[in-house]
Amino acid sequence: MANYIIQVITKSYIVAGTEVRKLLHDPTELIMRAVQPILWLGIFGEAMGRIRAIPTEGFTYLQFITPGILTQSVTFVAIFYGLSIIWERDMGLLQKVLVTPTPRLAFVLGKMISAGIRGLSQVIIIFLFAFILQIHLEITLLSVAGVFLITMLGAAFFSGLSMIIASIVKTRERFMGIGQVITLPLFFASNAIYPIEIMPSWLQAVANVNPLSYMVSGLRSLLVTGDLSKLPFDIFVLAVVVFITSILGAYMYPKVLK
Repeated sequence: MANYIIQVITKSYIVAGTEVRKLLHDPTELIMRAVQPILWLGIFGEAMGRIRAIPTEGFTYLQFITPGILTQSVTFVAIFYGLSIIWERDMGLLQKVLVTPTPRLAFVLGKMISAGIRGLSQVIIIFLFAFILQIHLEITLLSVAGVFLITMLGAAFFSGLSMIIASIVKTRERFMGIGQVITLPLFFASNAIYPIEIMPSWLQAVANVNPLSYMVSGLRSLLVTGDLSKLPFDIFVLAVVVFITSILGAYMYPKVLK
C-alpha cells in the first residue's frame, strides 16, 4: 500500500509537470480565457453596480462579484480539460500511456494538479484587473494562500468532472456541447453573481448542493467579507467532491478507449 501511494505521488508529479510544460510552450489559451472575466467585471459588473438592484451585504457589487467571476474563470478553464483526453485517444497517445504500470489515479491527479495551476493563472489576471478597476479586496498572506488552495481544489473538481464526461461521451463535439450545458447552469445556479437568499426556493436548494457555490463562498469570505467562520466547511466540501471525482475518474479513465 505504501509503495502504491508513493507511486501515485511521484507519477502525479510527473504527469502534472508534463501538462504544465505544454502550457508554457503555448500560453495562447490562457490569454484568450482572460478576455471573458475582464468583460464580466468591466462591463457586467460596472453596469449592475450602477443600478444597485442586487443586495450585496454592504459591499460594492464589483467586490461582491469578483470571487464569482474568478470561480467562473477557473471553472471554464478546468471543465474542458477532458478534451485533451479525447485528443490523446484520437492521436493514439492514450493507448500507449495506459499500458504503462503507472496507476490510473496518478494520471487523474496529475491532470487535476495541472488544471489547478492553470486556474492560478486566472487568479493573477483577475487580481491585476481588480487593481486596475480599483476593486478593494482583502489581500493578505492568509487570503492569498486560501485563494490558491480553493482555486486548486475547485479546478481539480471540475477537471475531474470533465475527465469523467470525456470517458462517457467519447467525441469532441458531444463533449463541447455537454461542457456548455453543465457550466452555465452551475454558474447561474450558484451565489456567483447574486446572493442565494434572493433566489426562489427551488433554486436555493440547487445552489446549496452546487460545489461551485462553496468555491465562491470560500473566495468571497477571504477576499471580501473577512468572515472566515464558514471557510473550513467550504474547503471540506470541495475536498470531499475532489476525492470522489478523483476515484471515479481513475475508474472511468480507461473507458475512454471503449
